[in-house]
Amino acid sequence: MTDQGVKFVHLLSVGDYKTAVAKFDETMKQAMPEDKIRQVWKTVIATYGPFKKQTEVRVEKLQEYDVVFVTCEFERSVLDIKVVYNGRKEVSGLWFVTVDMSNKYQVPSYIRENSFREEEVMVGNDEWSVPGTLTIPVGGNQASAVVLVHGSGPQDRDETIGPNKPFRDIAWGLSSRGIAVLRYEKRTRYHLSKYVTRNYDITIDEETVDDAVKAVQLLLGSSGIDRKNVFVLGHSLGGMMIPKIGSRESEIKGFIIMAGSSRPLEDVLLEQVKYINSLDGIETEEEKKQLDLIEAQILQIKDKDLASNASPGMMLLGVPVKYWLDMRDYNPTVLIKKIDRPVLVLQGKRDYQVSMADLRNWRRALAGQEHSEIKVYANLNHLFIEGQGKSKPEEYRKAGNVAKVVIDDIAEWINRQ
Repeated sequence: MTDQGVKFVHLLSVGDYKTAVAKFDETMKQAMPEDKIRQVWKTVIATYGPFKKQTEVRVEKLQEYDVVFVTCEFERSVLDIKVVYNGRKEVSGLWFVTVDMSNKYQVPSYIRENSFREEEVMVGNDEWSVPGTLTIPVGGNQASAVVLVHGSGPQDRDETIGPNKPFRDIAWGLSSRGIAVLRYEKRTRYHLSKYVTRNYDITIDEETVDDAVKAVQLLLGSSGIDRKNVFVLGHSLGGMMIPKIGSRESEIKGFIIMAGSSRPLEDVLLEQVKYINSLDGIETEEEKKQLDLIEAQILQIKDKDLASNASPGMMLLGVPVKYWLDMRDYNPTVLIKKIDRPVLVLQGKRDYQVSMADLRNWRRALAGQEHSEIKVYANLNHLFIEGQGKSKPEEYRKAGNVAKVVIDDIAEWINRQ
């Protein structure tokens, strides 16, 4: 849908209002005929200055609608032109929203945008296929390539958190250094409505592992990619799943674990909540009740009789019982020992979501494996963005970029394998 949104905004920018209106559904045609859309666009120009260029496009799924945000630069401001498409691919909504550039994603200085190109791809060929972006270095040589695997939650291909886009930083940063990168929409985001209607009936394979393997297989069959040098990079939950992904696909050359959990997810979640509650030095009654509820549900998750005691559709910590049962016997630090391929583990010391305790487990598991390497960054948080002092949730709302040293370390390590 991104292409359709881009083309629609282009029609407005060149004054082809008749063709633009032809893209509307019947309700929009009545509400905004050709003369009205012409006047709307003229008002935008009068308010924000002449149109200069489109700078960015993204798409979000909202139930049965696709919402395309086309970021456009005008002489005096930047706007998100929000184009809503219904199931028949007709425009059913149109908004113009100003963008606060003071806290907006900025392309990091280590990116060379003329050194790569991007292709839109589909990962998988069934009802669960997801769109992705393959970033390819220019130059024509067979390139080493990396698949990026998201953390928990319904993530987009850039792993957007507030104004931050760590997966875009990594993709563009590595491709600026001659390495191709594939990133894609997470299934639980792109197919959210399906999971809602199916009561979130899901395991870690459907959430993360299956699509990561499909993405690897797509790279292995892609032109311009050196199939002998395909790697997988997992962040957070994606890093935790690296051993499982590796066990499913033998042609992966090596793995990068960025802030990967090594302990049970429920334990990591409890630690996160306690950390956040401790930041102001005061435990409120509401926080204590929340913590008691979480701890009670964790006891249920760890109950050996959970499968027989669970009621139909039961959720614990917002996740189906089926998911917890599937994760029960998974120990990434045991499985990683069985995968005799290069592993790079990266960890920020300021990370409170996945802590140094997780790193210690990886370090013990990989001890003695000559192809493993571990790097720790003193001032980086969970997104590998630099900061000072204790990391806090609100810093994710401040625009930043993955540190250049991290991009350089990943690229240098891949080139050595």
